[in-house]
Amino acid sequence: MGRIFEVRKHTMFARWDRMAKQFTRIGKEIAIAVRVGGPDVATNPALRRCFANAKSVNMPKDRVEAAIKRAMGKDTTNYEEILYEGYGPHGVAIIVETATDNHVRTVANVKSIFNKNGGILGNSGSVSFQFTKMGSFKLKMEGLNSEELEFELIDHGLEDMGEGTGDNDETVLVLRCAFGNFGNMQKALEEKGITPISAELEWIPASTVELPEDQAQEVLKLVDKIEQDEDVQKVFHNLK
Repeated sequence: MGRIFEVRKHTMFARWDRMAKQFTRIGKEIAIAVRVGGPDVATNPALRRCFANAKSVNMPKDRVEAAIKRAMGKDTTNYEEILYEGYGPHGVAIIVETATDNHVRTVANVKSIFNKNGGILGNSGSVSFQFTKMGSFKLKMEGLNSEELEFELIDHGLEDMGEGTGDNDETVLVLRCAFGNFGNMQKALEEKGITPISAELEWIPASTVELPEDQAQEVLKLVDKIEQDEDVQKVFHNLK
């Protein structure tokens, strides 16, 4: 088992700003999950994924419960998930996932950030063909037999498995599966009593771009600016 393919991460946010952004992101994911599948975690795998991710960023239980109650209310905000694609400085491909209640505001903001930071917002499909949408599960290494686990999960859609890096730079076990097998993988881990550190749907680049450090920082500055927008959920790129 080798080290799994990962793209460069960055930590330009201040810690508390990053935590607040994570709480907001998960709150929107909870609202969408409840709207689509209801508030019962036993029958809503998307909501279970939200719970796991809330736990991974230490989101307080009362905030999670409050997000569910808001999602069930009559005056709840209806978020629409919209994908934006573009290129950053030096030809780096970028995908932006958003959850918004005002797509006119969101597209204007995202386009402005691209334009002001050396990028350009493209049309739908202009970038996503370079990526594959996959399920990604991060597990604690302790107490796991990776070889046995890999063998057992192949029948549930496991496509890639290896060591990766967690949000605190710790070594974690990363499992990846096709988008369509996300639910199968989640269920298989639950049946084995394994609680992931995180369970996400990610856009994985087919290949990466390697740049000199000064040019890479230009790209990461753009990515950071995009991530700070209130409507943005996640940003993916192919910078090595």
